[in-house]
Parts: sequence; C-alpha cells; structure tokens
Amino acid sequence: MASESRNQGSLLPRRPARVHPAETPGDGVAAPLLICALVVAGLYLGRDILIPIAIALLLSFVLSPFIGLLRKLKLGRLLSVGIAVLTTIGLVALLAGIIGMQLADLSSGLPRYQRTVEQKVENLKQGPLGDAAGYLRSIGQRIHTATSESKEEPAAARPSEPAGEKPLVVEVQQRAMTPLELVEKVVAPVLSPLATTGIVFVVLIFILVQREDLRDRMIRLIGSRDLHRTTVAMDDAARRLGRFFLVQLGLNAGFGLVIGTGLWLIGVPNPILWGIFSALMRFVPYVGAFLSALLPLALAAAVDPGWNMVLATALLFIVIEPVVGHFIEPLVYGHSTGLSPFAVLVAALVWTWLWGPVGLLLATPLTVCLVVLGRHVEALEFLDVLFGDRPALTPVENFYQRMLADDPDEAHELAEAILAECSLSSYYDEVAIKGLQLAAADARRGVLTGEQLERIRTAISGLVHDLSDRDDVTPDSTPTLAGRLLRRPSEEVPCAAEPAVPDAPSPEALPEAWRREGAVLCVAGRGPLDEAASLMMAQILGKHGLGTRLVPFEAVSREGIGSLEVGDVRMICISCLEIVGTPAHLRYLVQRLRRRLPEARMLVGLWSSDDAALRDPAARTALGTDHTTTTLREGVEACLAAARDDAAAAPVVRPGTAPRPIPAQVAALTEGAPA
Repeated sequence: MASESRNQGSLLPRRPARVHPAETPGDGVAAPLLICALVVAGLYLGRDILIPIAIALLLSFVLSPFIGLLRKLKLGRLLSVGIAVLTTIGLVALLAGIIGMQLADLSSGLPRYQRTVEQKVENLKQGPLGDAAGYLRSIGQRIHTATSESKEEPAAARPSEPAGEKPLVVEVQQRAMTPLELVEKVVAPVLSPLATTGIVFVVLIFILVQREDLRDRMIRLIGSRDLHRTTVAMDDAARRLGRFFLVQLGLNAGFGLVIGTGLWLIGVPNPILWGIFSALMRFVPYVGAFLSALLPLALAAAVDPGWNMVLATALLFIVIEPVVGHFIEPLVYGHSTGLSPFAVLVAALVWTWLWGPVGLLLATPLTVCLVVLGRHVEALEFLDVLFGDRPALTPVENFYQRMLADDPDEAHELAEAILAECSLSSYYDEVAIKGLQLAAADARRGVLTGEQLERIRTAISGLVHDLSDRDDVTPDSTPTLAGRLLRRPSEEVPCAAEPAVPDAPSPEALPEAWRREGAVLCVAGRGPLDEAASLMMAQILGKHGLGTRLVPFEAVSREGIGSLEVGDVRMICISCLEIVGTPAHLRYLVQRLRRRLPEARMLVGLWSSDDAALRDPAARTALGTDHTTTTLREGVEACLAAARDDAAAAPVVRPGTAPRPIPAQVAALTEGAPA
C-alpha cells in the first residue's frame, strides 16, 4: 500500500507494466508429440531386439567396476572383458541349473501338496467358515427359486420336445505327432530364452570392448558443443551408475539369501528357489518383495496341515523387508533411487506394457539411467524434470512461489530441508534473498498488487520468527551415495565448502558496547521488500552476539531523520535489494545518516550484486560508506571485524585510574550530543 501511495503522489503518470500474455500451444507441440509416439511405437515393435540390448547395457554398468579392477592388474582390455563375461555366463548358467532342479523337485511333490490343500479346504468347510458359506448359498438358492417361479411360462406355451431322440456322441481323436513335431514342441520353448541370452552376451561384449567409441558417439549426438563438460558428465554418470547398480544387485542378493535361509529354517520346501525369486522380484519397486511372498505362503499352506508355517513365513517377509528398506538401504546408498514415487509407478506400468515381465524387472534401473542422463546432460534435462524426485522448481523459485501462494508452512518445511545441509546465513543468502529479488523485480514491473506485497512481507516475517531458534552454524552432514549419484557435477551445496562465518568470535569475546541493544542499526532501504532483508540481517547479527535494532525507511527519510533515536550506535547496516538506474537516493540516505551519526561506521548491503549501476567499483566508492557487501555473510564478517578493531583500540585502564576520553567522546560532550 505504501508503494501505491508513493506512485499516486508522483507528478508523472505511472507507466503501465508490459506483461506479455501466455502463449497458446501451436504447431510447436505437434513435433514433440509425434517424436514421442514414434519412440513408444519403436520400443514396442522392436522389443525382441531392444530387450537384450537393454539387459546388456545394464550388465555393462555392473561389470565396469570389475573390469576396471582387472585392468589395474595389467591384464589388458580384451582379457579383462573375457574374464568378466565368462564369469557372468558361469553365474547365469549356475542360477539357471539351480532353478531348473528346484522346479523339478517342486513338481514331484505337487500331488502330496494337493492332498494337503484339499484336506484344509474340507476342514474349512466343516468349520464356521463352511457354515457361513452354506448360509449364503442357501440364501442365493432361495432368491434364484423365487425369481425362476415368477418368470415361469405356462406349460402350454412351452415348445414341445421331440420324444425318443437321443444326442449323438462325437469323439475327437488327435493324430500322433511325428518325431520332427515332437522335437519342435520340446525344443521351441527352450530356444527363445537361449537366443535372447546369446544376443545379450554378444551385445555385452561389444559394449565393453568399444566403450570409449560408444561414449564418443553419444557425445557427438547430445553434447558436441561443449566436449569437455559433456565428456566429464558422461564418464561421471557411467562410473556412478555402475557403482549404484552393483550395490543394488548386492543388496537384493543379500535379501534373497536371508529369505532363503529363513524359509529353510521354517521348513518350506525349495528355499533356494524362493530366495532367488525374492532377489529378482525386489527389483520391482515398492511391491516386489511382498509379491514374492505369495508363492512361498501358498506352498507353506500346502505343506503344513496346520497354519504355523504360513504365519512364520508371513512374519519373515513382514520383518525383513522393512529392515532392509528403512534401515540398511539408507546406510548403503540412501533410501531414494532419485525417482519420484509417481514416476516409479508410471515407469513400471509403461515398461510392463511395452516389454512384459522383463520390462517390470528393468523398469527402475532403466528409468534411473534416464534420470542420471537428464541430470548430467543439458539436452536431456526434461527427463530429470519428468521422472526425478527433485522439485521441478529451484529452491529460490519455490520460496517465491510459496510466498505468492500464501503458504508459509511449506516454505518453512523447505527451509528445514535446506538447513539440514546449510547454515542459516547461507540459506538466507542463497534462497531467501534471491527469492526476495524475484519479488522485487515483479513489484517493479507492476505485476504484484499492494495486497500481495503485504502478504509476502508478513509471510517472511513469520518465517524469520520461526527460524529464530536456529544457530548460524554449518551442520555436519554427509551426502548419501544416491545424492552424489544424482547431483550434477557443477551442483554444490551452498555452505558445504566453508563454515557459516569463518573465525567468528564467541559473543562473550565481543566488547560490551557492541552487545548492547541498538549497537548495530539495521536500516531498510526504500524498496517494498528491503525491510524483510534488513530483518534477516538483524537476526544473523544477533546470532553472533551483536546487539541490533531494526529501523524502517520512514524513520530515516528526510522528514523522520530528525526524530530518530540514535543511542550508542556503533555501526549502521543499510539493506537494499535492488537499485534501478543511478543510486542517487541511496547516496542521499548515506549522507543523512552521516550527519545524524557522524561517529558510526557505515555498511551498505547491496543484495542485488548483478545490478548494472553497481558493477563499477567507483560507483560503490561514491556512496561514501565504509563497507559495501553483497551477501549477509560478508556483512556479518564486516561488523565482527569492526567490533574486534574497537576492542583492540580500547585504552588500557590501570587499577585506580580513570579512563582517558577519546577525542570523539570529548567532541560529543562539548556539542551536547550523546557520546
């Protein structure tokens, strides 16, 4: 409202803001949709070839660390690749043999399991469940009888059936299969998996041998304009993906081992088969581990005449899966795979529709590959936006959007998440101040109403008040493997490299005069949101033991500067979010404060360091201040340095003697002004 009153009092009419209307989607949308449709059609129609290639690609990520270890032993590329591929073939053949033997053993006991299941069904029929089923069945029969009687036609209206005619019995006999047909029926189901396996290992060998060549071709396709950055990003993504998939494979294998051992102790037949099945199903997100429990539960019910084995099997899965998912995974590579929950669900449905059960198992690894590429390759960033678990908006944009939406609670939740890795001053510098700059820019363009500005000011005041119990220190946090995997190479935590304020003295070490209330006068500029920035500055200074007092712009204007209560002010901190054009009004504000407080030091916080009017160092010097800073941290460091200088320059008082007044105190007393 204050900005509106100033505009109304101006002699020149306010220039209307030029806000372009939102563009409507036109022909530019058709091309991406067509490309997307072609990609989906290609994935579906080419699944017989693409599935082996995808499996080979994922195996290449898993085998890359092993091949790198072999090459460190001076074995050479071809020999290292051969050893890794032969080892993988041996493991796959061993697993296939074990699964085949377990299935054969399971099939031999099916008649015995069938009798146990039939006995349990009979017991259930004779118990309360059978009585309830019979009661419901009798009700259904009565309803059916009543309905049929009401719709029964008279006997005269029914067509007469021919008497004496008997149905003709037809018997169909299949002809005996020839030896060639018999071989085809037996061998055909085995040929398809063997052919797929062969294609997988052939493609895997070529990928591992020509890894650098394939990498260069990918760089040429998606990032040839910045070869250095794209090369580093691709190598980093491949290395981290290999480590990530290897850890995930080991964790799922450990889960299957524990399940198999537990089922063996319980007495469920074929525990090795169910352990392998559980390890594979755990690649299915969220529900895979629990779906893998259905078959062991059914087998336990078929083996045990009672229900103890079923309950023990259910308890095993109910205990092991949460322990692995909520305790072991966060310790190993972080609970999140970097995908949003909705993206995981959609990816599972889409890949299952495209490639069947194999697509369900590969859904999460393939989508993780796409997200990592999106976070490391600028041309594929849309994949990160669609499937990644990071917010679509940056923290700065999210902060401003929450302020606009009048949702300070979510802004506070976002602040708590950032403060888990950053100090309070870093959060204010990197998020809150930059969010205020976005708001100030919109206010300058005229797209924010006075009511919206007031709402933003109120929300920020509440946020600063909610964060008043936090100290300005850098938390000790270590990023997880998943966080390191899915972070761009140039993406760093704002406060990870240095503490909040380096070499900050303890509050008790500061001079008493600097700890009194009002020792540092925090003055807001004339912008509509400068007072919010000044409030953050005052809070950070208070965290480091300096006494502060917040002063609005009206109190230091031409009309209000004369009645300003100065007290024992040691330093003045002026906060300005942005300055448009020449900073003349800021220079006049500094002059007024100089005349009112000649002994106080002056600091101007120019939080919009990108402003063209302030890029020239001479322009900053012309302001006439002692310090000019662009971040809250620099402002705090300047105030603490001034306090240390005062402490070092203080006269030494011997016992029994009075302190000698400094010249500034003498001048102040002679002029009748407070010292």
